[in-house]
Amino acid sequence: MTESRVASPARALPSAVDSLRVPDRTLPLLRDLVAARIGMHYDEERLAYLRDRLGPLAVERGFDSLLDYYYLLKYDEQADVEWARAIDALSVQETYFWREADQIQALARVIVPGLVDAGRRVIRIWSVPCATGEEPLSVAIALEEAGWFERVAIEIHAADASEAALLKADAGRYGLRAFRQLPEVLRAKYFDADGPAWIVKPSLKRRVTSWMRMNVVQPEELARLSGADVILCRNLFIYFTQATVRLVVEQFANRLSDPGFLCVGAAESLLRVTPRFDLQDIGGAYVYVKS
Repeated sequence: MTESRVASPARALPSAVDSLRVPDRTLPLLRDLVAARIGMHYDEERLAYLRDRLGPLAVERGFDSLLDYYYLLKYDEQADVEWARAIDALSVQETYFWREADQIQALARVIVPGLVDAGRRVIRIWSVPCATGEEPLSVAIALEEAGWFERVAIEIHAADASEAALLKADAGRYGLRAFRQLPEVLRAKYFDADGPAWIVKPSLKRRVTSWMRMNVVQPEELARLSGADVILCRNLFIYFTQATVRLVVEQFANRLSDPGFLCVGAAESLLRVTPRFDLQDIGGAYVYVKS
């Protein structure tokens, strides 16, 4: 929607970025700063990616050196505003509905019924990071299909560090690629076609209690997770160092109810990270249970 307005600068921008100076040690300094702020780690082989993603932001700020952008992020009074842009630039927002659906089905078929049997009057489920909303909406679909919203009070909270991702989630508009795993009958039931895209129906969107920004590396922000019964934190830890994963998982354990359930991605393992969780097969899905 901004092609005509930025057409000329867009042609000039690559040369400006290419001429951006990167003094020695600038990229390692940026890497360490990013890791401390949002947890994402970039090894030596991926430092060029860091430059490619943050370089355009430095140029937009009028800098001719990436080191100046580092100083902005680290020391400037307006750093928080710029961090929001940097996080958007660095965020990986590739996801889709029904991703690793075995955990979502286990949540609806085994975990929620177990919590109800244990006397839970309100069940709190967190999707963090929620990216552009496909995961919390998938949870809502599974619980709706199982009829749980009519039987018990359920809160689904969605959080992400990227403001851009949350804006897309709020728009609720998805291309066909986002539905590559969701059965067509469910897509037709919970989404309205709008040209080449599909828009989430208000009745489903209302099932997600809240959407908010949250940086899981900042302990004070994780305080909002207190009393959670289930946390879905999937495909985030692959970007973290083991030390950062340990810190975040410890915070999760401190905030989860007892019993509490933690779902991580299929490529992620906490077995050598913390003794606070036991890995269990629940309804055909692997889930970490607070021990």
